[in-house]
Amino acid sequence: MDGNRRWAKKHDAMPWEGHKEGVKAVERVIDFCLEQNIPHLSLYTFSLENFNRPKDELHFLFSVLLQQLKDRVISQMVAKKVHVSFVGDRSLFPESARRVIDEIESACSPNGALHVQLLFCYGGRQEIMHGVRTAINKVQSGALAIDDLDADRFEQMLWSGSAPAPEIIIRTGGAQRLSNFLLFQAAYSELFFLDCYWPELSKQELHKVVDTYTNRQRNFGA
Repeated sequence: MDGNRRWAKKHDAMPWEGHKEGVKAVERVIDFCLEQNIPHLSLYTFSLENFNRPKDELHFLFSVLLQQLKDRVISQMVAKKVHVSFVGDRSLFPESARRVIDEIESACSPNGALHVQLLFCYGGRQEIMHGVRTAINKVQSGALAIDDLDADRFEQMLWSGSAPAPEIIIRTGGAQRLSNFLLFQAAYSELFFLDCYWPELSKQELHKVVDTYTNRQRNFGA
């Protein structure tokens, strides 16, 4: 979800105003998924590299913005039967954010029509290394035979767990790279790089992406 800060600069606003507008875009995307019967959505909310941002912006992201998200989640996502979970290195979740995250996750039914994963304190390389360490521990403890370790079992050991690999990956903001997003899962994903900033993403643009995807032939290497 790239371009919140650049959107703010474009409108002569502070960075956190761009993040507030970004929350509105999240709501539009969730509504779109519900309308189109799309069952899984993963949103790259905060990367491990984002810890290098200015302290006042981090404070806003971890406190004000998460609280705003919680208020909207509990009032709207529950009514829409949306299941929300946070995916990432939980040992790095800031203390100020953990309580809000727990409240959001506990408020949302796991049996919803849409599962939204918020990738928080997340990095694709770090997720793979976590999976590798988990697999090694299982083999060393005798819980898993090395010959039984395949891609499907390994994927279950990742932070994202049982969520299916994404069929479509969209990046806004003009950059054409994955930036450490779901690296293991993205092997056969269809990639869409949009020039608009994240707060500007519209349902019309999402319809164009889905229509293009529908007309693509996916061979999976065959």
